[in-house]
Amino acid sequence: MVYQLKPFDPIAPVPGEKKRVAYFYDSDVGNYAYGAGHPMKPHRIRMAHSLIMNYGLYKKMEIYRAKPATKQEMCQFHTDEYIDFLSRVTPDNLEFFQKEQAKFNVGEDCPVFDGLFEYCSISGGGSMEGAARLNRGKCDIAINYAGGLHHAKKSEASGFCYLNDIVLGIIELLRYHPRVLYVDIDVHHGDGVEEAFYTTDRVMTCSFHKYGEFFPGTGELRDIGVSKGKYHAVNVPLRDGIDDATYKSVFEPIIGKIIEWYQPSAIVLQTGGDSLSGDRLGCFNLSMRGHANCVNYVKSFNIPLMVVGGGGYTMRNVSRTWTFETGILNNEILPHELPYNDYYEYYGPDYKLDVRPSNMYNANTPEYLDKIMLQIFQNLERTKHAPSVQMHVTPNGPEDLGDVDEDLQPSLDTKGGSQYARDNQIQPRNEYYEEDNEAEGIDSKNYENNSKNLTQKENDPEKMDIDNDEVPQSHSSTNTTTTTTTTAINNNNNNKTNDNANANANANADANVNADNDNDNDVEMNNIPGMTVFKKNSNGRININTISPPPDKKQNSQ
Repeated sequence: MVYQLKPFDPIAPVPGEKKRVAYFYDSDVGNYAYGAGHPMKPHRIRMAHSLIMNYGLYKKMEIYRAKPATKQEMCQFHTDEYIDFLSRVTPDNLEFFQKEQAKFNVGEDCPVFDGLFEYCSISGGGSMEGAARLNRGKCDIAINYAGGLHHAKKSEASGFCYLNDIVLGIIELLRYHPRVLYVDIDVHHGDGVEEAFYTTDRVMTCSFHKYGEFFPGTGELRDIGVSKGKYHAVNVPLRDGIDDATYKSVFEPIIGKIIEWYQPSAIVLQTGGDSLSGDRLGCFNLSMRGHANCVNYVKSFNIPLMVVGGGGYTMRNVSRTWTFETGILNNEILPHELPYNDYYEYYGPDYKLDVRPSNMYNANTPEYLDKIMLQIFQNLERTKHAPSVQMHVTPNGPEDLGDVDEDLQPSLDTKGGSQYARDNQIQPRNEYYEEDNEAEGIDSKNYENNSKNLTQKENDPEKMDIDNDEVPQSHSSTNTTTTTTTTAINNNNNNKTNDNANANANANADANVNADNDNDNDVEMNNIPGMTVFKKNSNGRININTISPPPDKKQNSQ
């Protein structure tokens, strides 16, 4: 038999253990009201905070007021149109949103009240900031009793919940943690969180809840997830009247087995107070210590932990339990006597820090619980190992304010790669130039043409090189066209001017003259007055001719 009833032992602090606890609270959260007669009362969070402060637990924790969640942050899970509706709707303009009320399930259970969007922002901001501090290693435990609204869907309000802060917090944790375990001890099934992660193996959900003709009607034992998330949703359907010893005998073996198999790197614990005895909407029979034992057991694994609130509709019992559990998270057992606080009269007539169980009948038989635990353990055994995770989403880093090292001279010298790499770059064949004469690469058209000319000159000894020493020019009277002839004369004795070259041309037969032309190396300059033309004849002699100017038109007319 898998199920074994164990005695409920008193909770004892761990000697010498010290956890860094971050506690998130916004003083405005208690100002919001769902309406007269509605069981959900955010005022209970303010009552719990007052008790926590007057017990002196603020000396052991870091207390923060989180930045409210923005629309963009909310839309990481919820749809844009749903969040836009929550931000715009008010009791005064509700008549203009008749269609949206039906679409988004806003009405009786989830009424529209003043400050609805601000209330959701406070709840979501605390859970997201708590998860972010866990990611950065700034704390070991984060607490946000304004959160825990586990029924809200992607585009629908449900069960007094509008914004699913738990899903937003888990999404934040998944930026750094490969696997996250979600544990829910609310009397209602955590359907919103399970639905959000039903197809993934990166989040495992485990809910202990009342099942059978009870809201929300989900959470059957056979609901185990689909696709990659198969066997990563654990549901523990319980019956009315479960007590401390029975709950402990079911909770600890299941959670221990899950943590051993799944090996989460972070845990989110929803501590809904409606599983306590005497709750207005609940049907369990847990005492304050039976409820707190779950928190103490999860804390004992020393895994980064985020604790959120949830349901709970008897305010004095919820505030007592959350205060006692805050003491346990700080490794302290608080005394029974309540300190005086702003809401002292709520805790009469005994004024004790305790929620006692009643004598209601426990409908959870050992055979029924054994069947549930056996099925859960078999599902866990179907996948032997914790899933490996390849991180795809890069977390948001700090703002880039520039790098001073990039402006230093060594960095500037090597921008775009090393000098060696740049020297070895080869111009591609498909490089485009507007003009061919701008191409300079090895594969360029100019390089190919020049190579052909050089090959022809080497094969023909008649063709000689021309140095770019002298450039005779001539300008016409009608335009500015410039014709350039490059001429070089190398004599064996010495270099002389053009006048001496006429007299010694026959003696200097070894002179080398070459005129560079694309089609012919012989220089032919016609109709250019005053131009001296050098031409080599068949005997190897050089003939020098000077083109005479045309006759003057005025003299011809005379």
